[in-house]
Amino acid sequence: MKAAIIGYGKMGREIERILAERGHETALIIDLDNARDLDAEHLKGIDVAIEFTTPATAYGNIRTCLECGVAVVSGTTGWTDRLAELQELCRQRGGAMFYASNYCLGVNLLFRLNRQLAALVGRLGGGYEVRIEEVHHTQKKDAPSGTAITLAEGILENLPGKTGWVNFAPGIEHAANRVERSEETPADRIEIRSVREGMVPGIHTVTYESEDDILELRHEIKNRRTLAQGAVVAAEFLCGKQGVFGMEDLLK
Repeated sequence: MKAAIIGYGKMGREIERILAERGHETALIIDLDNARDLDAEHLKGIDVAIEFTTPATAYGNIRTCLECGVAVVSGTTGWTDRLAELQELCRQRGGAMFYASNYCLGVNLLFRLNRQLAALVGRLGGGYEVRIEEVHHTQKKDAPSGTAITLAEGILENLPGKTGWVNFAPGIEHAANRVERSEETPADRIEIRSVREGMVPGIHTVTYESEDDILELRHEIKNRRTLAQGAVVAAEFLCGKQGVFGMEDLLK
């Protein structure tokens, strides 16, 4: 497999190492200093591009790949209000696209458990209130994390009485369509607390609390390798396919 890496930060370098370990060729690397090289000429012969960049650049990067007929795997978060637009473009052009907010296998098991637990709590009641906390390194540019949003969406789909989520992240700008946390989080909203500290790769905790007990689902990533390896496995899965895919398709 001939791969392009779009975004050559810590994740990009880890992806490059794993591609080599698994016998693949990194034929193109795109970063800030050569962003203009992301074009049809340089993408010629590439089987799949793996994109981990920033919320501001992800949409354009992915669109360029699709328009050039190159399959693309993306793990950039914080921009997915436009994801459906690119998925439709992919279908129209007969291309291939794989998106996940988190490529760690353990996190995707957490997503399933989270949905199941929300449904159980919804059926059984018991006066539980739910909240989410995500902790990441200080260099992470978006808040809340894409993983936290996916967790919130899983709860919203399965827990009656919840209609949205509220992010509490001091000093981080909130999108216009979200409600900032006030003194009291509205009863119909899920609170997501975003914490940025040190070099933490990622910790996500879903907490259900009643007057009598506390129930938690928690996942902690120990290093970035698990994310990079998941992205490379997704690229192997996507290579030669057409359509829009995600981790649920890979896990099947």
